[in-house]
Amino acid sequence: MKRMMGTLVALMLSAGLLSAGAIAAPRQAPLPRDSVYQLPVHLIDQHGKAFDWSSRRGKVQLVSMFYTSCQYICPLIVDSGKAIVKQLTPAEQQRLGILLISMDPKRDTPAALLSVASKRKLDPARWTLASPRPGDVREVAGVLGIRYRALDDGEFNHTSVLILLDAQGRRGEILARRDEAQRERRADDPWQPRRQRARPAHPRAKASDTDRTSCASRAVRILDSRRSPE
Repeated sequence: MKRMMGTLVALMLSAGLLSAGAIAAPRQAPLPRDSVYQLPVHLIDQHGKAFDWSSRRGKVQLVSMFYTSCQYICPLIVDSGKAIVKQLTPAEQQRLGILLISMDPKRDTPAALLSVASKRKLDPARWTLASPRPGDVREVAGVLGIRYRALDDGEFNHTSVLILLDAQGRRGEILARRDEAQRERRADDPWQPRRQRARPAHPRAKASDTDRTSCASRAVRILDSRRSPE
């Protein structure tokens, strides 16, 4: 599965989605109608730097939503992202950005985001962890197709996905999906690398071979249909 996800990203990086025309397109050029960047979103990253997420335009992105106090699924999102990066060549890695957007911006301060990035040894040249304004969380989740619900204990039930966006912010393929409840608190630190913590077995954590084949086929069709930027 990890090798296939890496192959899908490599296809997007090498296909017309990241063609010279897509990279060189002027920032003032109109966005495609189906670009997620049509939604104006202001973010603050793990270093306290403010930016608009449309500034990610021009580079293929892996995008997901998470929160720093997440006890199980969110650390696995990072594991999946790191596994995908390992499947890419150094040149392809340089052309990929990874953006994790918090669904809990009131608690996910730059310091909290930086703590996670440091524990997981995430390369700041590639990984951006960021919080939106609290009022923008629902709209961001909606445009990305992520469902979530705040719980009374401060945790969240949420759909966990890694979404591949092309250089113009159009949704491509969902490379990892887990629909799990986030209720269990762990005694250890869930953000430590996997080798340092026990990982509970979970019956829905792996996709079937049929799902993987379908995922690859859809991704190739998406790539072939978007060889020229709009």
